[in-house]
Amino acid sequence: MTTITLQNSKTRKKERFVPIDPENVRMYLCGPTVYDRAHMGNARNVIMFDVLFRLLQHVYGPEHVTYVRNFTDVDDKINQRAAESGRSIAAVTEETIVWYIEDMAALGNLEPNHMPRATQYIAEMITMIEGLIQKGHAYAAEGHVLFSVQSDPEYGQLSGRSVDDMIAGARVEVAPYKRDPMDFVLWKPSNADQPGWDSPWGVGRPGWHIECSAMSHDLLGASFDIHGGGNDLLFPHHENELAQSRCAHPDHGFANYWLHNEMLQVDGKKMSKSLGNFFTVRDLLDQGYPGEVIRFVFLSTHYGKPMDWTDAKAREAEKTLRRWREIIAATDALGAVDAAVVKALSEDLNTAGAITALHALASKGDAAGLGASAGLMGLLDENMDDWTAAVDLSSYEKRLFAAREKAMETKDFFEVDRLKDAYQKAGLEVRISKTGVSLIPPAGFDIAQLENLV
Repeated sequence: MTTITLQNSKTRKKERFVPIDPENVRMYLCGPTVYDRAHMGNARNVIMFDVLFRLLQHVYGPEHVTYVRNFTDVDDKINQRAAESGRSIAAVTEETIVWYIEDMAALGNLEPNHMPRATQYIAEMITMIEGLIQKGHAYAAEGHVLFSVQSDPEYGQLSGRSVDDMIAGARVEVAPYKRDPMDFVLWKPSNADQPGWDSPWGVGRPGWHIECSAMSHDLLGASFDIHGGGNDLLFPHHENELAQSRCAHPDHGFANYWLHNEMLQVDGKKMSKSLGNFFTVRDLLDQGYPGEVIRFVFLSTHYGKPMDWTDAKAREAEKTLRRWREIIAATDALGAVDAAVVKALSEDLNTAGAITALHALASKGDAAGLGASAGLMGLLDENMDDWTAAVDLSSYEKRLFAAREKAMETKDFFEVDRLKDAYQKAGLEVRISKTGVSLIPPAGFDIAQLENLV
């Protein structure tokens, strides 16, 4: 069987992946807080985990892999967005969840086996919190319940920080009901304007971290294989999640492998609204970038390295995908996934190396192998929108080809050069052969640019 290695954040080493149960390989990805459109950074770990999901299905069989990605649909940011918009919390979260599912699908991602919502697991959270109190790992105070960090001697091992370092390096909420500044909230009281549920500690709502512990336990068990997210979640979210789960179920190890992706940059700078380089997935889709092109750019950089989104990378990705789609269109044969592609992906999801292997298949003209192997990465999928045919340039192609045919007789190439130059200035890639003309548009091409050609 294929050997898979993964960079385990918990041990800070690359390790051979050995599932707890090969008949039920289990993975959990921290999903979005649903109050707004998913931004480009949100999409990176979804694409990364989608490739891992596909690889595990390829190795262990689709029926032997369970993938969970949650929705955080109870959060103060959601409450604020609802108040600002004058809409109900339910309307905001429902709309945002639909957006998220649509946008992730547009990037070629498979749906997980389970997409639980935090509000569906309030009872399980309360039960887990009660257990933590009984075991001496949590305490109630002024309508709140807090996890006692000092009760867990292993706290900090995931992020590799000591408690003192965490206090010095983090903005710790100081509150009179806390026994220790590092203690974090498991449950907090709600007022009349906030969502709330009955609990032994009064009407309230869960803290952020407890939801993932409750949902993963219910759907994957007290011990499962892989947990992941962006490296911004390593501390405090994943550190706190691990601590409360470990203490709630001391005979189990929670997740064996932790995967964290690096952050996204735009043109070499950190993506931020203040710099004006903040993009949602929908922004780029609406600008004309095909989802498959966006996905290719993401896969071109290993998930453990910072990824830089640039328009030049998108244009190059589009050219490559167009060429590959032309190759696979020439055959209906079903090929086998290339061993070099599987090998690259098995080495800590080396997607850049896998793309190199796809280029080799394309160079050899192996259409069947290229189609099957790209499919393992969610590329060249027939279910994705046929974006290559989105713009009808046939009349302009015929016009240039007719001018070329005439020029071959008259030896006057002025009109050919004029049209070619105009097309290129409009952003089209021009390919001329003895049999015809192909005009390749860039992402977001506006055909109106050609309407005034004389």
